[in-house]
Amino acid sequence: MSPDNSSWIERSSQVFINTYSRFPAVLVKGQGCVLEDADGREYLDFLAGIAVCSLGHCHPEVTRAICEQAGKLVHVSNLFHTVPQTELAELLVENSFADRVFFGNSGAEANEAAIKLARKHSAQGRYAIISLSGSFHGRTLATVAATGQPKFHEGFEPMPDGFLHAEFGDMAALESLVSDKTCAILCEPLQGESGVRPLGRDYLQKIRALCDEKNLILIFDEVQTGIGRTGTLFAYEQVKVTPDILTSAKALGNGMPIGAMLTKNRIAESFTVGSHASTFGGNAVSAAAGVATLKVMLADGFLDEVKNKGNYLAEKLADLAAVHPQFASGQRGLGLIQGLVLTNAGIEHGQAIVQKLFERGVLINFAGNAVLRFIPPLVVSRAEIDTMIRALDRIFAELSATG
Repeated sequence: MSPDNSSWIERSSQVFINTYSRFPAVLVKGQGCVLEDADGREYLDFLAGIAVCSLGHCHPEVTRAICEQAGKLVHVSNLFHTVPQTELAELLVENSFADRVFFGNSGAEANEAAIKLARKHSAQGRYAIISLSGSFHGRTLATVAATGQPKFHEGFEPMPDGFLHAEFGDMAALESLVSDKTCAILCEPLQGESGVRPLGRDYLQKIRALCDEKNLILIFDEVQTGIGRTGTLFAYEQVKVTPDILTSAKALGNGMPIGAMLTKNRIAESFTVGSHASTFGGNAVSAAAGVATLKVMLADGFLDEVKNKGNYLAEKLADLAAVHPQFASGQRGLGLIQGLVLTNAGIEHGQAIVQKLFERGVLINFAGNAVLRFIPPLVVSRAEIDTMIRALDRIFAELSATG
């Protein structure tokens, strides 16, 4: 008999550093939007590995690309060229504002590369980077310092120098932080971790204008919003604001570890041989997965359908808020990253709601102590959206009945 959830969890507890609060399930396989644990129980996945498995679990084209590449070449040093790495870079350049790409292994690494490039490109003495309160940019020391949430800084002080945080949505506050030491402004088109908070088009356009006026580099962190999540390949296409540097990861390999930093020639030229590197960045198998992922997403009609399903999910969440106003005040988001905004009464139950959904076989999370966040695979069906909505509706009804 194969080990069950409890036996695997017991083994796990003996060997891991306790850095995660895990659900009591050992996931062993998945297909599309459905996962299965070691006890044979199925879960409808509206978390997608936190916006990673955007084509769903074990998508046939991605699986085929991984297996074929693993049978030919898994890894060589970046002292050499590989075919899938070049193909993936070409696809990113052809379908974005960028001329050049650097590959790492994660969103944090992509943001580290962007921070280093911005500093190296800027005039001597200009090193400060301004980000926004509520932002999340990674777990390395530099990206934690750039993250505008003090809870992530606790215990790791002193933070690296040169990172400032402007109040979210306050243009005057942002402008006041710019000095002769500033080299870049770093922001997400939509803040995912702090509660699915879109940055308005007007606000982003003003940030772009400020960067142009002060000769600053504008960096968009699209680790979560990029690769189809919002209904376009990158969210900057919808807000009509083009950054100088863009970072991507999460969905780029549909579960395989890979991150990318994209930029224009004039900025890329500041990185020369030896300026930056990554042993595993653009690994052949991860890059092959990335090529397959992008080809599926760029096929006719795919991203339009993401927009349509995003609208459907948004409408269903708004309807749910209208039915349960004591717990939810509305929805916000772009495409298939949506948040149900909770009232104070709802926030009190936020994590409990996530737990109750888990017990009913639906996976979501509670973001920013403010919203229930829904980031399903982009291949989610309307029927699966309806299943999730019904489960959440029942939970709200139960909470209302118990007072």
